[in-house]
Amino acid sequence: MTLIPTRLLGAILLAFCAGLAQAGELVVIVSAHSPVEALRPDQVAAIFLGQAPRFPNGALATPLDQPIASKERDQFYARVAGKTPALLKAYWSKMVFTGRGQPPRDLAGNAEVRKAVADDPALVGYIEREALDPSVRQVLLVH
Repeated sequence: MTLIPTRLLGAILLAFCAGLAQAGELVVIVSAHSPVEALRPDQVAAIFLGQAPRFPNGALATPLDQPIASKERDQFYARVAGKTPALLKAYWSKMVFTGRGQPPRDLAGNAEVRKAVADDPALVGYIEREALDPSVRQVLLVH
């Protein structure tokens, strides 16, 4: 039986955990053709909560969501807007009832969000970091 030195085992576990953490990272994206270079978390929250219909440069901003109950959606709203799924549902119920807004349209997943955003500079979405490609630009890493 071969024993693995403690330091080597620790390094292997650290590398594995770092890979897991990176695999679940979300990024906010715009089209590669969009003039938007970066967004702050508060700007992203305002756009996705229907409080800001435009990017900071004045261009129209239309947000796209991941599917309801997806891990991406739950993680995104928790980290960017500080809202649980229940709080988000209550928020949009109130906004719709009072006529102050409609929730973002949701698409089937990372690939659909990326494709839609790539095709329209007015769209903004969020996807897992590993789903990035040159058709879109990362404007925020969601922490």
